[in-house]
Amino acid sequence: MSLLPVHTLLWIVQSLGARITSGVQALGKMARFASRAFNATFQPPLRLRRIWNEIYINGVLSLSVVCISGSAVGMVLGVQLYRTLSRFGADEALGTAVGITLVTELGPVLTGLLVSGRAGSAMAGEIGSMVATEQLDGLRMMSIDPMDFVVSPKLIAMIFVMPLLSALFIMFGLGGGYLAGVTLLGVDAGSYWGGIESAITLEDHVAQSMLKSLCFGALIGLIATYRGFHAAPNVEGVSRATTQAVVAASVSLLIADYFITALWGV
Repeated sequence: MSLLPVHTLLWIVQSLGARITSGVQALGKMARFASRAFNATFQPPLRLRRIWNEIYINGVLSLSVVCISGSAVGMVLGVQLYRTLSRFGADEALGTAVGITLVTELGPVLTGLLVSGRAGSAMAGEIGSMVATEQLDGLRMMSIDPMDFVVSPKLIAMIFVMPLLSALFIMFGLGGGYLAGVTLLGVDAGSYWGGIESAITLEDHVAQSMLKSLCFGALIGLIATYRGFHAAPNVEGVSRATTQAVVAASVSLLIADYFITALWGV
């Protein structure tokens, strides 16, 4: 078997090195941006009006999507888990299986993906449009830090609303599982709710779900604002930043979910 030419090997090594270098540089820029964003978050003044407005945009306007999706996911879980458990004569454990699955995994993860697609994309597009129309430059000319006036309220609001939206998703998911398992498939209602009550613990399952929701909210807020803040000042740049924000946030929260799950209780 013939070896590759020297110039081909050099090109492969150079390309690989360039990609690694650009990736490390991007992580460094992201880390500096996150440091500036959190630094602005904990410094006065606290822009309560802008924070409440962002809570409405990112939280209240996401309620319908989260609640409908939670109900649908709960019903699907109820049907699928019932079919699996009934093969082993354990259909009475349906509530336990649905509860643990929703609280520890599907609740925070699917909520994060939904919020990333709806609110995260809008956040990146809004900031990208401000870059394209030079509104951020206008704020700097008026001695107003865009990190404090634009980024910080969005980040605080996203971290605040994610646990609440995740809790709503879980509640509607449990209701959907009840509708499918108890109402349609005939599982005993007492065993369904009793299994949830006995299986879910505050210090383990609920605390893990809350930690994931907070981390996912921080990731979505940081990535969306970062991509919008560094968007090219044109229509194509705003569109690309919006797409990159959704993709990067979705992949990042899935990776974070694995690490939190693997390290929980270690």
